[in-house]
Amino acid sequence: MPAIKPQAEKDKYDIYPAHGIGEGKIFRGIHSLATKISGEKIVIIDGFSGVFFNRIKTELDSILASEYDIEAQWIDMNDLLKPEEDINRMITPFLGGDDPFFGRRTTLSLSDFFDTKKLPVSLKNDSPSHYIIYGAGAALYNGEGFLVYFDLPKNEFQFRLRAGSVNNLGVSAPSDSRSMYKRSYFVDWVVLNRHKQNIIEKIDILVDCQREDDLVWINGEEFRNILHYMGRDLFRVRPWFEPGTWGGSWIKENIPGINKDVLNYAWSFEMITPENGLILESDGLMLEFSFDFLMYQEAKAVLGDCYERFGTEFPIRFDFLDTFDGGNLSIQCHPRPEYMKENFGENITQEETYYILDTKDNAVVYLGFEENIDKEEFRKSLETGFNENIPVRIEDFIRTHNARKHDLFLIPYGTIHGSGKNNLVLEISSTPYIFTFKMYDWLRPDLDGNPRPLNIERGMDNLFFERKGDKVNRELISKPVLLEEGNDWQLFHLPTHVTHLYDVHRYHFRTSVKIKTRNKCHVLNLVEGESIIVNPFHGRGRRFNYAETFVIPAAADSYTLLNESEKPAILVLAFVK
Repeated sequence: MPAIKPQAEKDKYDIYPAHGIGEGKIFRGIHSLATKISGEKIVIIDGFSGVFFNRIKTELDSILASEYDIEAQWIDMNDLLKPEEDINRMITPFLGGDDPFFGRRTTLSLSDFFDTKKLPVSLKNDSPSHYIIYGAGAALYNGEGFLVYFDLPKNEFQFRLRAGSVNNLGVSAPSDSRSMYKRSYFVDWVVLNRHKQNIIEKIDILVDCQREDDLVWINGEEFRNILHYMGRDLFRVRPWFEPGTWGGSWIKENIPGINKDVLNYAWSFEMITPENGLILESDGLMLEFSFDFLMYQEAKAVLGDCYERFGTEFPIRFDFLDTFDGGNLSIQCHPRPEYMKENFGENITQEETYYILDTKDNAVVYLGFEENIDKEEFRKSLETGFNENIPVRIEDFIRTHNARKHDLFLIPYGTIHGSGKNNLVLEISSTPYIFTFKMYDWLRPDLDGNPRPLNIERGMDNLFFERKGDKVNRELISKPVLLEEGNDWQLFHLPTHVTHLYDVHRYHFRTSVKIKTRNKCHVLNLVEGESIIVNPFHGRGRRFNYAETFVIPAAADSYTLLNESEKPAILVLAFVK
């Protein structure tokens, strides 16, 4: 992401949605940061996974020495880590053995990675020396100090991971990107996020360091005040886009400003709490911070009546699956809740719906089994297909449904499914997002030319084979029901499956409509129309364009939608039941 916000095209999807916070609130450059900390005797530089702490140390040390005549004493948190072999032994139970994708959410804390007896305990602010403790976990030092936290977006971390320029926590050298991601997801990010939650009230400066040569920062008190306001206003997270083996052309052709020099785009991560960030803007400067910061401080305001159930975990996610001119998604299913808890340590499972935003050329969705499904024949066909590289006649086993704009296909856990070619799917789901058991993948390799691993056995353990025949059409394709209407607006209920934790509504309107949150958090997407103005009761009006996702916190109380064009607008809304 650039430091300066580009001019967005009018009525076009904005890839850098920024929350304006007024003038003079965001600062730029490591020199300004050095000036800020030069008057502090004890500085704690903490941060997330993937931050280049050694480079930060080198640059700050040089500026402090040359411009402020400060010879700081630096304490490296890496020197306080337990031996690498001890750390590896400690985390092994959470890594899932030989499974290439799945582990179990760790119960460890960040302090478990360190020999805490080595942490300094007697640094004094009245000492003539300047001390700087730096590295992930630096705030474990519980004495007084000026706390600077370096945040890094997850997409930037993954770019660095794939480039081999970062390591896992407590590891001396990088390994392959898949195993590093798995370790990050199930171990590193878990302990670092818990640590982040514990120190949010102590942060004196928050730094966005995704551009290693051009960081930006904000004062901690200002940052917490902004979080308080955002928890009662409205917000849109920064989306990010990924290619994939089945990826398509819709995103590439319809979303301005993205990198066109890629094979395709398979996903747009519109709203996934563990991955996305939020952007602040002041004087044109943009600063991104991880979405979980907002949840750690303002979860009750954001979630409303489901806060007691989910705590700081945001329960709903939105993303796009683009198969325009691409390929079929894998045939897959998601785990049952008890399987999810027992095997992966997750509190909720992955249950989805496919909202068809756009389609062409007789697109289809694969969903549910045919009436005459034979479980063992299905298993044997999948295993033979994978082991002997033989195509499987998927249509012999799985129902094929024509896909039309604004259809909603229901995919409760344990349901066989997959999008076909030439769909743009708005996937509305519960938050977990990596727990997909691919059972057939059309014999294709990944983008690096390697075979894509399957999880046939896990899938067979979780499938409901009774979801078959006409029952699929009755129970897994939503039938809209008109709930309310006014002069030029209608509210439809798009019922989800009885097991889904969330429900879906859809507003059709020509001019305006007022909506009450009723103490529920609303996640919305403009699925038809050009642009709308959203006026929250407690905040400022914001424009949202076609295909953009945004959130209205429960504490917003109410909001008004104004259609900016003469064409009817259609808005999809999801909320926890």
